[in-house]
Amino acid sequence: MHESTHTPLIGYLLWLFGFTGAHRFYYGRPISGTVYFFTLGLFLIGWLVDLLLIPRMDKEADQRFSSGPVDYNTAWILLTFLGLFGVHRMYMGKWLTGILYLATGGLFGIGYIYDYWTLNDQLSELNA
Repeated sequence: MHESTHTPLIGYLLWLFGFTGAHRFYYGRPISGTVYFFTLGLFLIGWLVDLLLIPRMDKEADQRFSSGPVDYNTAWILLTFLGLFGVHRMYMGKWLTGILYLATGGLFGIGYIYDYWTLNDQLSELNA
């Protein structure tokens, strides 16, 4: 059995912003997260359906990603709410890029978007 890397609580918290795709990115689904971002959660219909799908997405994420000393939930909360300031990167021990994000607004938002696409893989690599 895999140790939990993601939690439904954070999934549902991010689901509140789900019309932006936040919860889909959290569960390692960057393509559908991007679609949700540009279509407001598939015109809010997909966003409402996801209310029922979060437990399954949570279980799949727990199986897919590696647990370890760097907590996924903390990193995702920091990315979502303070990502443009690089706080999530500092939390992961990536101080140089964290300071760079702080000085440039997440490299003018592009690095912030990149981290939404890749944060789960970055954390798995750190935790391996």
